[in-house]
Amino acid sequence: MTKYIFVTGGVTSSLGKGIIAASLAKLLQARGLSVTIQKFDPYLNVDPGTLNPYEHGECFVTDDGAETDLDLGHYERFLNISTSQANNVTTGRIYQTVIEKERRGDYLGKTVQVIPHVTDEIKRRIQLLGTTGEYDIVITELGGTVGDIESLPYLESLRQLRWELGVDNCITVHLTLIPYLAAAKELKTKPTQHSVKELLQTGIQPDILVVRTEHEIDDSIRRKLALFCNVEKSCIVEALDASTIYDVPLHMLKEGLDATVVSKLRLPDRKAPDLSRWKDFLGKLKNSTHEVTIGLVGKYNELQDAYKSIYEAFIHAGAMNECKVKVVPIHSEQLEGEARDVGSFLDRFDGILVAPGFGERGIEGKIEAVRYVRENGIPFFGICLGMQCAVVEFSRNVAGIAGAGSSEVDPLTESPVIDIMEDQKDISTKGGTMRLGAYECRLDPASKTAKAYGTTEISERHRHRYEFNNRYLEELTKAGLTIAGVNPKTNLVEVIEIGDHPYFVGVQYHPELKSTVENPHPLFVSFVAAALKKRLKQ
Repeated sequence: MTKYIFVTGGVTSSLGKGIIAASLAKLLQARGLSVTIQKFDPYLNVDPGTLNPYEHGECFVTDDGAETDLDLGHYERFLNISTSQANNVTTGRIYQTVIEKERRGDYLGKTVQVIPHVTDEIKRRIQLLGTTGEYDIVITELGGTVGDIESLPYLESLRQLRWELGVDNCITVHLTLIPYLAAAKELKTKPTQHSVKELLQTGIQPDILVVRTEHEIDDSIRRKLALFCNVEKSCIVEALDASTIYDVPLHMLKEGLDATVVSKLRLPDRKAPDLSRWKDFLGKLKNSTHEVTIGLVGKYNELQDAYKSIYEAFIHAGAMNECKVKVVPIHSEQLEGEARDVGSFLDRFDGILVAPGFGERGIEGKIEAVRYVRENGIPFFGICLGMQCAVVEFSRNVAGIAGAGSSEVDPLTESPVIDIMEDQKDISTKGGTMRLGAYECRLDPASKTAKAYGTTEISERHRHRYEFNNRYLEELTKAGLTIAGVNPKTNLVEVIEIGDHPYFVGVQYHPELKSTVENPHPLFVSFVAAALKKRLKQ
């Protein structure tokens, strides 16, 4: 029988439930158990696809085309497995399903209520992955904090599941904060006590308490928490602030979180976790022999989570190259205007990545960044919109195509070298309607991209409406643009390169979404290697 672990949070948001859930999953996986993680979000959006990156961070896309919460990126990076549509559920999706059932008459005329109809649907979704028979353990992270009105149906569903499945098959890990008051020079347990009492009011007794803290907690604090929170002292886990999120699994191993879970769920204690590859990665990460600086040209730079997967992919690639990667955000609007000295922004970098995005704001700044790095031999990597900007820049300044532009930015552009995809032209709704998920790509064997991958047949994840316009294919290739990868079914251009440049690669897909600790993405690895080569030549 599949066992279920729920991770809830209290006191404040952004405590790191996703990292704790992913770390616990990694430890259980390292014990030989089959584990997956899912995220249940209490907001009414059907998915994060229509949310502004400033509002919610990046939208993570799965192989099957689901637009999901960025925490699924952590799950994949830690576990080195793919997630799916079933791994992220929102209140919007729950209510949408319940209303559709009501309209079909599935409830046989009954009054549709939060209990039992909404909670039954939540419980069904929670157990969906468990019923496949693929997993020993399903970890469910509940978004928000205990006490939020929108979280109440999820907590009620959890209470019911604990009763239905039994305490040996379903446990709750509650993450809280123990703040340090500098004036008093002491840690305060009261916020955690209140958070647990709030959880108890919903009928849920936490089995394990994980406490975030800036300073180590001593035995007296553990005893106090055990007494007031009704949790065994051995089940109180310290979560000290870490220098990197990749330290957290080792911290949790030291605290015995996985061993406690195994005991609570009465699982056979198969073996000690094997984290040798993880430790090898951390060793390279923390003992780098070189450093490179990458400029990230984007337009959502105020919130680092908007490009979360890109930042993490650079960490993975840096470790692979035994090189620390310092990523410096550059707002693309800073590069716009005739009086701008682009070189003063970009000359100090060993490489430039032009980031994904939507809309016209900051586009000319991205195009100007591409022009400068192309002309000055600075390693360049363009992702999605970044690749499209590279095509526009090359069209204007090398191929000499008059009025070259993107119809996303200017629907009346004279030469739309980037144009809306044919199957997107009649779509008016925004949510879940882009070209989403994994698609095949065939690479030119002679390309830098194929050499990086070590193969010519790849599959990568997409999230876009606009594409390379093949009407200009011949004109651009004659001017020197290399088409390094195409979709074998649609002939959509997926990868472009400039052959005589030290490193100039643009991809229509999102390689950052598939980079993990154990399998850093080859394009990030090769890009960092090119940046390091430039640095060592200086």
